[in-house]
Amino acid sequence: MAAVQRHALRLFRELGYNATTVEQIAEAAEISPSTFFRYFSTKEDVLIMDNYDPLLISAFEQQPSELSPLSAVRQAMISTMADMSADELGTMRERNQLIMTVPELRAATLNNLTQTMQMITEMVAKRMDRKPDDLDIRTFAGAVIGVNISVMLYYAEHPETDYAALLDEALSKLESGLAL
Repeated sequence: MAAVQRHALRLFRELGYNATTVEQIAEAAEISPSTFFRYFSTKEDVLIMDNYDPLLISAFEQQPSELSPLSAVRQAMISTMADMSADELGTMRERNQLIMTVPELRAATLNNLTQTMQMITEMVAKRMDRKPDDLDIRTFAGAVIGVNISVMLYYAEHPETDYAALLDEALSKLESGLAL
C-alpha cells in the first residue's frame, strides 16, 4: 500500500493529479489495476487512506487515566506524529498539499475526517464510560476534527512549518478555552 502511494505521489507531482490514471499508478507500482483496486476503492483513496488510525487508538489507550479526554487525544496525536520518520513526514506534507489544492481530494478528505470523528467519539466514549451517541462526546470529537482541518489548511499555506507543533499549539488553544 505504501509503495503504491509513493508511486502515485510521484506521478501526481510529475503529471498532475487529474492527468494521472489508475493504470499509470498500477504500472509504476508494478501491479495490475485490479490489484490497485484491492487496496484502494478510488484514485482519491490512494492519498486519503493511511494506517495511522490504529496507531492513534493505541496511543490514546496508553494515555494516563487522569488526563482529560482532550489532553489524552492531544498527547496521542502528538506522540503518534513523533514516531514518524522524516520520509513519512515528507509524504504527509506532500499529501496535505495535494489534498488542500484538489477539490475532489478535499471532498474525499471530508468523508475520511467524518470517519475519524466517529473513531474519536468511540474512543472517548469508552474512556469516559459514556455512549458514543452522547451529544457532548460527538461535539468534543467534532471540535478536535475542526482543529485538524484548520491545521491542515494552515499547513498547506505554510509547508515549512512543523505540522506536529501546529497541531499541538492548536489543540492547546482549544484546551485552554480558545480565548481570542
